[in-house]
Amino acid sequence: MQPEEPQHPTETPRDRLPLGRAAFLGTIAAGAIGVGLISRMGGMGVGGIVGSIGNAVPSMNGIVPTNGWRIYNVQDPMPTFDPASYTLTIDGEVENPVRLTWSDVQDTPMVTSISDFHCVTGWSVENVHWKGITPATVLDLVKPKATAKHVNFQSLEEPYFDQLTMEQFTLKDVLLATEMDGLPLKRVHGAPMRLVIPQMYGYKGVKWLSHITFEPEATRGYWETRGYDADAWVGRDVYH
Repeated sequence: MQPEEPQHPTETPRDRLPLGRAAFLGTIAAGAIGVGLISRMGGMGVGGIVGSIGNAVPSMNGIVPTNGWRIYNVQDPMPTFDPASYTLTIDGEVENPVRLTWSDVQDTPMVTSISDFHCVTGWSVENVHWKGITPATVLDLVKPKATAKHVNFQSLEEPYFDQLTMEQFTLKDVLLATEMDGLPLKRVHGAPMRLVIPQMYGYKGVKWLSHITFEPEATRGYWETRGYDADAWVGRDVYH
């Protein structure tokens, strides 16, 4: 029997990306401009009116988040972050399991770093500015046992999760990021928190992070069960 071809991430169509409040208000304002133009151009032909409105209303391409990013999600709609109910659970093979509210997360010491982001589908975004919690801070907080060999990262976007070894988790510039380019993470980028591991392709960087579990055994993550390598090193062929 021939092995099945690996499934590949599919970019989320731009018309399905959620708009932030500012962008939504911008479209409302643009619509008002269009209505005003129509009222002032009563003598203009339909083609002229449509052309004028088209010039006044910003295109969706300028509203949805781009800047080189392409957005992927496996469940539709993508998760929505509620700061009042959000919790980050960290448990498993640890001495001090914790359940952090969003306020607790914000009170946790954070650092900034700059790294490139690479997607397995062939595109990259350079010099991304991240802010978040370091693995060292997490380890100091929960105190993993000697039996903890792997770290599972569960998304609010079930059934998405992935796993790193303890050695991979403690690589340079790995973060549990809450900000990107000086702003809180947007919904499409995994608000309120995502895993950042610059040395690996983006499918390892779990978005909408909700649960971290330290485990003794290896487990195949969402994309690993669909034909991808668990060690997603940038520049390496990760398809089985």
